[in-house]
Amino acid sequence: MLAERQFRAFGVSHGVVIVVLVVVAAALVVIGRRYRGTHLERRLSQALAPLFAAVVVPVELHWLLAGQQEIKYSLPLQLCDLAAAAVVWALWSYSSTAFALSYFWGLTLTSQAFISPELSGPDFPSLQFLSFFGMHSVVLWAAIYLTWGVGLRPDWRSYRVAVLVTIGWAVVMFAVDRLTGTNYGFLTAKPVVRSLLDVLGPWPWYLLGELVLGATAWALITWPWVGQQTRRNAHTTAWATSQHRPGRAP
Repeated sequence: MLAERQFRAFGVSHGVVIVVLVVVAAALVVIGRRYRGTHLERRLSQALAPLFAAVVVPVELHWLLAGQQEIKYSLPLQLCDLAAAAVVWALWSYSSTAFALSYFWGLTLTSQAFISPELSGPDFPSLQFLSFFGMHSVVLWAAIYLTWGVGLRPDWRSYRVAVLVTIGWAVVMFAVDRLTGTNYGFLTAKPVVRSLLDVLGPWPWYLLGELVLGATAWALITWPWVGQQTRRNAHTTAWATSQHRPGRAP
């Protein structure tokens, strides 16, 4: 049967997932741009919030209550779990903090699930397959929609919030991992599947490398938006000044 096949990274089902991810993301951007700045924009975002929550909550409850993976996998403590909660809140409230976490966690961390999926088990249409890619897709879709559809923008405050919250989470999770023998956040060992962490050296050095690389990458995806806003403000100021020059008709 189809569900009995084992998932294989970059196999047919993985390729279909990536195609669906891109197509839905593009559709959300088009829809978001169409209603951006209108009275329907906020309603659309708030309609997406419970829709995406309807995917996230059952997945989290399944892993928490099914008892099939024990404590080291079942608790919603990974950054992707927290990112899922952040995107739902960002869609509903347009909170700057929730958007910051959605943007930085979603685009750089959750996206890794599609590049190097830590998924061992039956292929599509198994519940494990659908829940893994379903929740990670929701996070990316929301982050892309809010940024390129609605037009929310990160700034250096957003950057600082994301960095500080992530460091705080890592400190707490490291203590939890040590006390419980778990590996949330891959803070005590690398993932079983090949990932970016493999090029960052052994433990604990890859943690430092991950911090430096992450902070640098986040700065790079913040700078263009800040630069764009700075140029826009400078242009607006120059235009306003020109309108008040002596001798210019009102």
